[in-house]
Amino acid sequence: MNRKIARFLADNEPETPCLVVDLEVVAENFAKFRRAIPPAEVYYAVKANPAPQVLSLLNRLGSSFDAASIFEVEQCIAAGAEADRISFGNTIKKQTHIARAHDLGVRLFAFDSEAELEKLAAAAPGARVYCRFLMSGEGADWPLSDKFGCAPAMVPGLLRRAVELGLVPYGVSFHVGSQQRDAAQWNTGAEISAGIFSEMAGHGIELQMVNIGGGFPARYRAEIAPVERYGETVMAGMARFFGNQLPLMIAEPGRFLAGDAGVIQSEVVLISCKSDDDARRWVYLDVGRFGGLVEVMDESIQYRIRTPRNGGPSGPVVICGPTCDEVDILYDKAGYHLPLDLAIGDKVEILSAGAYTASYCSVGFNGFPPLREYYI
Repeated sequence: MNRKIARFLADNEPETPCLVVDLEVVAENFAKFRRAIPPAEVYYAVKANPAPQVLSLLNRLGSSFDAASIFEVEQCIAAGAEADRISFGNTIKKQTHIARAHDLGVRLFAFDSEAELEKLAAAAPGARVYCRFLMSGEGADWPLSDKFGCAPAMVPGLLRRAVELGLVPYGVSFHVGSQQRDAAQWNTGAEISAGIFSEMAGHGIELQMVNIGGGFPARYRAEIAPVERYGETVMAGMARFFGNQLPLMIAEPGRFLAGDAGVIQSEVVLISCKSDDDARRWVYLDVGRFGGLVEVMDESIQYRIRTPRNGGPSGPVVICGPTCDEVDILYDKAGYHLPLDLAIGDKVEILSAGAYTASYCSVGFNGFPPLREYYI
């Protein structure tokens, strides 16, 4: 919570739940990231927060964009981005959407299978393509280890197949997992990438680009290293495995740019106990999983929670959302404590909530409207 957001909430008293994002913080984080990894061209992960205000700001600052769907491609273009600064980074795309993106001018596409390559060859002839390989996701609070990517051993054959199909094998990509707290995981990706580059050179194919993905963390409950430390580790790994011949680098920060810029203000709807001998109170907020807090699944992302009564005695709680659904429990096992004098009607703030919240909202589950958004 910074003074600017606190002042906005105090002056405007918006109806809760609502998300307030300080665009100056987004800009500051963008500048920090570019200083931390200077060679990497930033392709903002649009899915983190696709608000037009965020996209327009980052476009003015010189960012490129990683789009997960044709709809995000169109949102980027509507925000002023040129199509040749958009990567269609989802490895699972409808052929009609590939064709639409290609017609709009997108020329950079991800893939991780031969079937996807064949769709790309038919709908985006001559496009630059890069192959995503699997990573373990070890060290990440929100691992991305199964659905996207192929075994590294498959990559050279797929890139050779791209040549046969008339596509341009541009490079490789990997993702170490979202909210990655072990910066050394990027070194594993760099080592695998360098091995693929070397093997492809033996086949007469010179790759150009390594996409190091996202995963750079926001500030939740657990301590994290500053982005400068991540940058040092990433660059040391790239230099170790590629030497003085560094490839072009792409990075896809999303959470790091938008996460710490946003605060969700919520209201306590109910506080109750389930039995006379239960030491834990059940605290129900007017925002929950279906209102944008999907990343609490398995209690993976643990937000910091601020109340106006912080500082006094506190006790253990189970924190829930408002919907008539049993799964709308935010935190049960994570050991949250809230003030003992917390009362129904109190406002609470969920901090570092600018990424993967509003874009995750359901539309009308139980009749609740999507999370209100304010960009200041």
